[in-house]
Amino acid sequence: QVQLVESGGGLVQPGGSLRLSCVASGRSFSVYTMGWYRQTQGNQREVVATITSGGSTTYGDSVKGRFTISRDNAQNTVYLQMNSLSPEDTAVYYCNARFGISINRWGQGTQVTVSS
Repeated sequence: QVQLVESGGGLVQPGGSLRLSCVASGRSFSVYTMGWYRQTQGNQREVVATITSGGSTTYGDSVKGRFTISRDNAQNTVYLQMNSLSPEDTAVYYCNARFGISINRWGQGTQVTVSS
């Protein structure tokens, strides 16, 4: 079973930047579609960004132009570079790994708080 461990969350001022990291266990990282999702209390989890095994990326409308997802298959790691952060980006951010219908794993989440 693949395990995901996120890091890099924290408190940042509006307009600032953070980079989240998610390290996956196992040998099959390169075939997974990896994603970042976020959730605030009382709301559904929403997609932030995804990246396929081939490197194709998609972004949620609210983060386009500000966030960048990338992956390093040699390090089993996916990143989320977040720039121009606003209070509306405050949420718990979750890493996700998917492969067909057999793999759909979530990390434990990392809190991002944007506040002055």
